[in-house]
Amino acid sequence: MALWGGRFTQAAQESAFALSRSVHFDWRLAPYDLRSSIAHLAVLNKSSLIQAKDADSILGALKELAREVVDGSFLPIDSDEDVHSALERGLTEKIGAVGGALRAGRSRNDQVTTDLRLFAIDHMLEVAALITKLQTSILDKASEYINDPAPGFTHIQHAQPISFGHELAKHAHAFARDLDRISDWHARAAISSLGAGALSGSSLPLDPVFTASNLGFTSTFANSIDAVSDRDYVAEALFICAMVGVHLSRIGEEWTLWSSTEFAWARVADAYSTGSSIMPQKKNPDMAELARGKTGRLVGNLMALLTTLKALPFAYNRDLQEDKEPLFDSIDTLLLVLPAVTGMVATTEFDREKMALDAPAGFSLATEVADYLAKKLVPFSQAHEAAGRCVALCESTGRQLHQLTDAEFLGVHPHLDGGVRTSLTVHGAINSRTTAGGTAPTLVAAQIKNAQQSNTQTMEKIASMQRLFSEMMST
Repeated sequence: MALWGGRFTQAAQESAFALSRSVHFDWRLAPYDLRSSIAHLAVLNKSSLIQAKDADSILGALKELAREVVDGSFLPIDSDEDVHSALERGLTEKIGAVGGALRAGRSRNDQVTTDLRLFAIDHMLEVAALITKLQTSILDKASEYINDPAPGFTHIQHAQPISFGHELAKHAHAFARDLDRISDWHARAAISSLGAGALSGSSLPLDPVFTASNLGFTSTFANSIDAVSDRDYVAEALFICAMVGVHLSRIGEEWTLWSSTEFAWARVADAYSTGSSIMPQKKNPDMAELARGKTGRLVGNLMALLTTLKALPFAYNRDLQEDKEPLFDSIDTLLLVLPAVTGMVATTEFDREKMALDAPAGFSLATEVADYLAKKLVPFSQAHEAAGRCVALCESTGRQLHQLTDAEFLGVHPHLDGGVRTSLTVHGAINSRTTAGGTAPTLVAAQIKNAQQSNTQTMEKIASMQRLFSEMMST
C-alpha cells in the first residue's frame, strides 16, 4: 500500500520500485513503528483530532497487529514499499479506511527516525548488558592470576614483569569506557522526533512533549528540521560498536598469540576452538580470530554512514534510507560476537609455570638496575645508560643480569654495587610497582574488586533501563 501517489499519473517502474523498496530490511522496525503509532494515536485523541470511537478501533487494530508481527502471522508482501506502508495496509485491512486517520500530523520523515531511535536504544542496551557479562568473565579470570608473574609487552617485545591478572584486567577498563559511551549516547539519543512532520512541524494542535513522554524519551526536538535530518545518534552508535569491536579485536589478537606453539600460554577450551579439515592435530582459536575479523565490518559500517551523511543538504533526503542496514548489521555482529568471546575468556586456562619462566626473559629486569641507581640519586639519564651497558655485557657473554659479578656491576657504574641483586627478581620487581594503578598484586586485587563493584552497579542500571523500556513497549 503506497503512502503517496495522488499527483502521479504513472506507476513506478519495476526497477525504480525495487531501488526504493526497503521493507525487506526495515521490517524489523515494525514493533517500534506500532508503538510510536499508538503514541501518535494518543495525541490525536487527546487533541480531539480523531473521533473517540475511531481511536478505540484503531488502537485495538494496532495492538492486534503488534501480536501478529511478533508471532509472524502478519508479514509484508511484494507490493509493500516499506514498514510504514505494510503496517498501514494491515491496519486498513482490519478496520477499513478509518485506519488512514492515523496519518494526520505525521510524516514518514519523523516517523522513521522515531522508530529507529527506539530500535537503537533497545538494542544498544542489549549490547551494553552483554558487555557487562564479558567484563564479569574478564575480571573473574583476572582474579585467578593476580599473583602469577608474566612478561609485560610493548612493541610485542618483553618490557617489564607484571601480574598476569593485571594484564587481563586491562580489558575490563576498556569495556567500561564503552559502557560510559553508551550511557552518554543514550542521553543524546533519547529525544523524540515525533511531531516534527515532514520538516516544519504541524498546523494541527499536536503535543510533541506528551508524545515524547509516552514513548519514554527524556525530551523532544528543539528544531523540526534537525529532528528529521539528524542521524548523529546512528553514527555515534556505530562508532561505539566499532570501538567495542576494536576492544574485542585486541582480545582476539592476544588469545591467538597466547595459544600459539611459540607462546604456549593459553589453553583455549575445545568448546571455543575448531579443527582443520586436513590436519588432524590442529586446534585453532577461531573465536578469537573471528572476533578480530568482525571488527573490519564494524569499522566499515561507520565509514559507510559517515560518507552518506557528509553532504546532505537541508532536511530529509532519501539517502537516509541507508542509515538502517549499517546499524542493524553492527548490532547483529556484536550480539553474535560478545557471547562467544565471553565464553572463550571464561573457559581459557593459562600455564602459570610457562608464564613465570618467561617473565625475566629478554632482560625485562633492566629497568630495576636503572631504578636502583635513581634511588641513589644518580641522574636517570646516567642510570639508563648504565643499565643498557649491563644488558650489552650480558648479551656479549651469554648471561642474565643477576649473573654479573660485583666487580662487573661496579665497572659499569661506581654506585652500582652488589645490592642491586635484591632488585633483580621477578616478584621483587612486580611487588615494587606500588604507584596508583600499578601491577603490584595488592593493588591489582583492589583494582579488580573496584571494577567488579562498578560492573555490578552498571549491570543493575542497565537492567532497570531495559525493564522500563520493555514496559513502555508493552503499553
